[in-house]
Amino acid sequence: MARTPVLYLSHGAPPLADDATWTRQLAGWSANLPRPKAILIVSAHWEEAPLTLGATTTVPLVYDFWGFEDRYYQVEYAAPGAPELARQVRKLLHSTTTPVHDAPERGLDHGAYVPLVEMYPGADIPVLQISMPSLDPQALFDVGRKLAPLRDEGVLIIGSGFFTHNLSALRQVDGTGGTPPQWSAEFDQWGDEVLRAGDVDALLDFRHKAPAAAVAHPRIEHFAPLFVSLGASSAEGSGRTVIDGFWYGLAKRSLEFS
Repeated sequence: MARTPVLYLSHGAPPLADDATWTRQLAGWSANLPRPKAILIVSAHWEEAPLTLGATTTVPLVYDFWGFEDRYYQVEYAAPGAPELARQVRKLLHSTTTPVHDAPERGLDHGAYVPLVEMYPGADIPVLQISMPSLDPQALFDVGRKLAPLRDEGVLIIGSGFFTHNLSALRQVDGTGGTPPQWSAEFDQWGDEVLRAGDVDALLDFRHKAPAAAVAHPRIEHFAPLFVSLGASSAEGSGRTVIDGFWYGLAKRSLEFS
């Protein structure tokens, strides 16, 4: 069996599901992937230490957003749980340095289910979400390294965040056209270049190496899932961009690692 790819995707707020271009891109992406036996997802919206496994039987949704239209709170995604995947994750991670806890009531947040609705609308693939136990890039990279053997079992590992993320700094209101803010464009271009070069060290030290890093990510939780994906990738930094461009000025670069 060929190793399952690893993904990092920009998931967006719930209204991004109304963007016909983005949803078409996600659907086309998944159609070209080998069908996974299970999905392991790390979202920007679940930070909890020690590393924690979410629901493994009935998997509810967490509507972790406020102020949107009622229809966004009525989305359903009844994916089956992944208890066997949880057992494998626990075995790979459990140690004195990476303890593993359980949160059996914790479902999929919007960073997980919003893209999965578009990529696997049948909700027929077992899904497990795990928390980010830290925002330290090296620590998350090491978690990804430990999870890498799951790829040989047909598990699709997804890091879900946003390539640039600073809502308070945005001035652009056009979601698909126009010119993105300079800080977002510069950071996105830098990220593309270092990913093409496979420069993992630069990515891990992005806060010092990347232009406008403090503005593009005043808090790094939306970039952090990338480090799990990098760690799980055999090709390390040389990811292939599948989706690029901007949404309300934010870079929605999304990557596939072989």
